[in-house]
Amino acid sequence: MGVSMAPWAVCSRPARALVAGSRAMRSKVISTRKGNPAGPGPLPLPAHSRCLPLPPYLPKSPVFWLLVACVLAQFYYWFYYFGPFARRPAEAPADAPGPHADDEPVSIVVCARNELENLRRLLPLLLKQDYPAGFEVVLIDDRSYDETQDYAQQLGQYYAGRFRLVTIKSTPDGFAPKKYALTLGIKAATHPRLLFTDADCIPATNQWLRLMQRGFGAPGAPAGLVLGFSGYAEGPGLLNRLIRYETLLTAAQYLSFAWRGRPYMGVGRNLGYTWATFAAAKGFASHIRRLSGDDDLLVQDAVAQGVRAAVVADAPAHTLSEPAATWGAWWTQKRRHLSAGSRYRLADRARIGTFVMANLLPYALTAGLVFSPQYWVPLAVVWALRTFALAYVYGILGRRLEQKLPSAWLPLLDGLYFAQYVAISFSLLFKRSLRWK
Repeated sequence: MGVSMAPWAVCSRPARALVAGSRAMRSKVISTRKGNPAGPGPLPLPAHSRCLPLPPYLPKSPVFWLLVACVLAQFYYWFYYFGPFARRPAEAPADAPGPHADDEPVSIVVCARNELENLRRLLPLLLKQDYPAGFEVVLIDDRSYDETQDYAQQLGQYYAGRFRLVTIKSTPDGFAPKKYALTLGIKAATHPRLLFTDADCIPATNQWLRLMQRGFGAPGAPAGLVLGFSGYAEGPGLLNRLIRYETLLTAAQYLSFAWRGRPYMGVGRNLGYTWATFAAAKGFASHIRRLSGDDDLLVQDAVAQGVRAAVVADAPAHTLSEPAATWGAWWTQKRRHLSAGSRYRLADRARIGTFVMANLLPYALTAGLVFSPQYWVPLAVVWALRTFALAYVYGILGRRLEQKLPSAWLPLLDGLYFAQYVAISFSLLFKRSLRWK
């Protein structure tokens, strides 16, 4: 006589109803053996065992548990890095009393090629920044063939002593054009503190310079790097929302990692460093032939030399850009940005790669489980928890960085973002040709 068990039962200690050592059980086993000498019959269960059934709805597939592990990894990034960064105390406003080291002069460096209309909008805003300690704007005209030179000469006459023009006629063979131009512009700057932005950006306020340069004198050891945030203007359509979501997610990573003491990149649209930092990193020498990386690879080299990075990310210190108008233009822009990732330090690649894979795999794993009805309820529970956490964390982060997105759109934008991330990554494997505009 055998004892049947549910397939999900796990035996540990004796269950009173199934104790093989009881009198009734022993008599049945003995009678069975006497009546059937050819077979000993089923062996009795050990007296110390007991069967505890697990819930039948608990999934047993390792694919499901890998999905759970990925979601838990996402929770780690969201609630250790992103959420605390979004809820950190506000930075001191520009008019706050107290010592803020606003007495150091600054050079603002802008590199442009055929950006006349953008420069007409940007340069007056830079030259009107509220910063009494003194500053200059260094415009690098990188081989422009529009009327940039004429406009720059007019500004030079009007803002004598505060505006400097560096003209690039040609780029040496094998050198990345923008890095070569930036190197000459940095050498021409007269102040040791340098702030960088792009021609297609504008500062969010006239306090941008004052607040960003305060990062150099942040509490603690002096900072040689200042990492800022650059958002995109809000507009209609799916592309605009996807661009702003990608910007928010990228900023969540590089700003919160730096805030936790693990800086790995910055964006050239809103970045600061000193002459000493540029010298410690040996300029762009380690990647002078790569078209991309004038911002993030410079940060990589500087951090490797022990340079400290500060984060200045409150709204008045932002810069604002116009997003790409077409899918093709955005695709080209993102390919250029992602191409520098292979040069990151191993620890940074592992940290970023873990986050990306933890976000990518759930979609693939769910696609493999969704056709099995027994997994519908567990999948619904996992995805509901993930969606709620995603909306909460990215919601407070979007409010803090003023990149607000409708909560209902976040799950869709998340899926689209990681789909295009995979597509761009594969495109870089087969076609790596890039160019500076």
